[in-house]
Amino acid sequence: MAHRIITQVVITGSRVLGRAFAEAYRQASASQKYAQQAAKSNPGAANNFTSSGLTLDEACKILNVKPPQGGKANMEDVMERFKRLFDSNEPSNGGSFYLQSKVLRARERIELEVREAAQTVEREAELKEGWKPKVFKDR
Repeated sequence: MAHRIITQVVITGSRVLGRAFAEAYRQASASQKYAQQAAKSNPGAANNFTSSGLTLDEACKILNVKPPQGGKANMEDVMERFKRLFDSNEPSNGGSFYLQSKVLRARERIELEVREAAQTVEREAELKEGWKPKVFKDR
C-alpha cells in the first residue's frame, strides 16, 4: 500500500515540474522573439532589453524623466529622482525592495542608453577625423 502512495506522489510531482518547465520555456521563447522583433524594428537603438528586462520607455516612466534625445539626458535630474525614490523605498523604513530594485534598474537602463550613444558619437567623430596615432620622437 505504501508503494502506491509513494508512486503517486512521484508521478504527480513529476507532472507538476514538467508543466512548470514547459511554461517557463514558452515564456522565455516568447520574450526572445519579442526582443528580436524590437531589435529589427529599431536597429540603431541600444539594446531594447538588458538583463533586467526594462525598455528605455519603461525606465523613463519609472523615474518620471524625459527619454534621452539624441543620446543626451539630464543626468542630474535622473540621479536626483533616483536618490529620492531609492531612499523612499528603503525596506528598513517600510519600503518595498521590489520597487527599490525597479528604480535601480531604471537608472542603469538610462545610463546604458546615454553611454552607448556617447560611444557612438565618439566613434563617428574619430572616423570623421581619421586615425592619428601618437608618435613620440624622443624615444
